[in-house]
Amino acid sequence: MERFEEYLKENLPKVDSFHPHYNSAISQMLLAGGKRFRPMLLLSVVEAYEPLLFESALAPALALEFLHTYSLIHDDLPAMDNAPLRRGFETIHITYDEATAILVGDALNSEAFYRISKAPLRDDIRVKLIELLARDGGTYGMVLGQAIDLYFENRELTIDEVKFLHKNKTAKLIATSLLMGATIVDMDRGRAGELYSFGLDLGLLFQIQDDILDVTHSDQEAGKPTNNDSDKNSFVKLLGLEGSIDEADSLADSLRDRLDGFDIRLRDRLEHILSGYLYRHHR
Repeated sequence: MERFEEYLKENLPKVDSFHPHYNSAISQMLLAGGKRFRPMLLLSVVEAYEPLLFESALAPALALEFLHTYSLIHDDLPAMDNAPLRRGFETIHITYDEATAILVGDALNSEAFYRISKAPLRDDIRVKLIELLARDGGTYGMVLGQAIDLYFENRELTIDEVKFLHKNKTAKLIATSLLMGATIVDMDRGRAGELYSFGLDLGLLFQIQDDILDVTHSDQEAGKPTNNDSDKNSFVKLLGLEGSIDEADSLADSLRDRLDGFDIRLRDRLEHILSGYLYRHHR
């Protein structure tokens, strides 16, 4: 985590221009902190199997953080969630204006793929990483999920439809973080598929937990507005608070069992990351 934070600060986008706040606006939400969960997943896989590639993997890990941060900036826009707070800081459209927030999101989106293209990895690996991030972070994943989420506000979905929504909006980018790590270390297809499936369930657990925390935590505790999903198809809205906690417990128990089945190198590194997350809905 410390090495990644150093790398992020050393590699913030910086452009020479006469714009008064272009660079500071691009950096604002990246420097506001965050869990860095997706980069840590990628790096944990690389560290488990090919530690000599750790430094080379920092660029695609940073790309993940850029893409994820762009999605948060756009998610907070007035046309979407209209949120004034993220990671404990005011959102970019509040600090500057809506146009700046849109453009910063656009910049971080394209910068993610630029950083992968320049990573010190084999050409075929770079191309595959770009494919995976574009697929699950875009048309066929996160953007699809966001479109469904917004369109069906104030219209009740079934629990299977809500799972489909959040599998795309949240889970796929988490799953592809693990798969990108597996790609860098040339993991065989079968094991990489198992890791991706694990990531999908992990992402679904994260969303259920976020829905629980939305109704049990204050804005200050969460670092973003809470009790803000009354118009949306959240798990709490469909299952109730106790039902959502039961669903999260079931998923967390399953993930714990599957984690124990991984080989010791990967299990130890993922455990280090996941120990504080699997049951965070009970905190």
